[in-house]
Amino acid sequence: MSTGLKNSVEARKKGARLLILLMVLFTVMVFPGDPRAESDLPLFDAHVHYNREAWEGLTAEAAIAILDRAGVVRALVSSTPDDGTLRLLEQAPDRIVPELRPYRSQSDMGTWTKDPSVLAYVTERLRRGIYRGIGEFHLSGEEVNDPVPRGFVELASRHGILLHCHCDEKAIRDLASMAKGVRILWAHAGMNSSAQTVKKLLDAQPNLWVELSMRSDISPGGVLVPAWRDLFLKHPDRFLVGTDTWINSQWEGMPENLDGFRKWLRQLPPAVAEKIARGNGDRLFSP
Repeated sequence: MSTGLKNSVEARKKGARLLILLMVLFTVMVFPGDPRAESDLPLFDAHVHYNREAWEGLTAEAAIAILDRAGVVRALVSSTPDDGTLRLLEQAPDRIVPELRPYRSQSDMGTWTKDPSVLAYVTERLRRGIYRGIGEFHLSGEEVNDPVPRGFVELASRHGILLHCHCDEKAIRDLASMAKGVRILWAHAGMNSSAQTVKKLLDAQPNLWVELSMRSDISPGGVLVPAWRDLFLKHPDRFLVGTDTWINSQWEGMPENLDGFRKWLRQLPPAVAEKIARGNGDRLFSP
């Protein structure tokens, strides 16, 4: 091959490579990929605990680092005892939304609804003026009218804060009806309540919001169930996501668990996904 012809071939090859590079750059600039990539879908985690069992092996700094890795920009935190919440709040005051769990120890969980000392504890603690809710507490239908839950309704109304309840369907309906002027956050969407049941409750109770921690059945295999998709489209302003770090393994698995939420959130219209991912939490707990 003559030198001139060889140079001509090399020049064409360089030109082709340059053209390909320009096409790639153009594609990246015009079609940057999924705008809801993980880095662009920050989350408000509406169910975090930093209990004694967690802080004994996981420092507050390490816990905040997990929030970083999981893409959690704000978190609703309650703890048993409350010291755990205060530790995280001190570490990251702009990211932690504190709520007051009524359990001074795990032994309170089964007796609190009739224990006047629990009501006195919560009443005194709320005077700090830092808490945005009371909860998460466990309540069954027949306990809603017990003295302490009724006292919580009055305290929430007085302080302008919400109630975060791990409730069965009867309890959440009765609590929301009793506390019409108080916002109610329903933990786990009742744990196993159907989309149809949640829809009926949301339609009937304008003061009710729902967080979806521990509800892997919403998207088995990563595919959003049509009934839940329809519900999210009907009530896009009423849902939040969460992880429920009630045991240490939930802290360890937080990034992976929240990636599971992102998979089905991407199957919704972007505006709806953003509301459920973060916007609804920010609005419920605006500064």
